[in-house]
Amino acid sequence: MEEVRDLGNGVTFGVFLMRGRLAGSSGSVELRYAGVSTWADGLIERVTTYLDINEARAAAERLAEERG
Repeated sequence: MEEVRDLGNGVTFGVFLMRGRLAGSSGSVELRYAGVSTWADGLIERVTTYLDINEARAAAERLAEERG
């Protein structure tokens, strides 16, 4: 986890980094993505993932404002 923010109004935004490699291999793969979650009554309603971090941040901010 690189970043997690509670934007209010039941919206959270997070940036995640996953790395891995096959056993016995020196090569690795990496995936960096963002998730936008909506919450209600302490439970996650929906998670939308994005490969474009800036697009996810903008969507999360817009959603938090709309739900306010």
